[in-house]
Amino acid sequence: MHIQSIDYKVWKIICDGPKLPTKTIDGLLVPKLESEWTSADYKYIQSNAKAVNMLYCALDATELNRICTCTMAKEIWDKLIVTHEGTTQVKESRVSLLVHNYELFKMKHDENISQMFTRVTDIINSLKSLEKTYRNVEIVRKVL
Repeated sequence: MHIQSIDYKVWKIICDGPKLPTKTIDGLLVPKLESEWTSADYKYIQSNAKAVNMLYCALDATELNRICTCTMAKEIWDKLIVTHEGTTQVKESRVSLLVHNYELFKMKHDENISQMFTRVTDIINSLKSLEKTYRNVEIVRKVL
């Protein structure tokens, strides 16, 4: 959200990757030489550099070591996704485990309401980050 608020184009480059400046020769798209870049091309390439810089500034030393060889923001983002969310199979397994925890959720004997609510909120937020959501009415029903 922070990156989107600073520059939405930068966020799109992180998600979709930069489109390197190209030209058409004999019906084929080929990369432009840097000497052929227009001011719009430079601005677009600069947006990738902004995105890389924002990602670098947001990461700690351990994370930087993982992505230091990446040159494109999309490449960094993809590596971070795999590192923190895992592959599709890992994500599906995590969703299954969290749904299981949600379905069997009950207040523990030694916890108060605040602790219980924090625990259910952690489960719901983890599911939401993996793109599995529940309606508020379902969550309220579960808590009650």
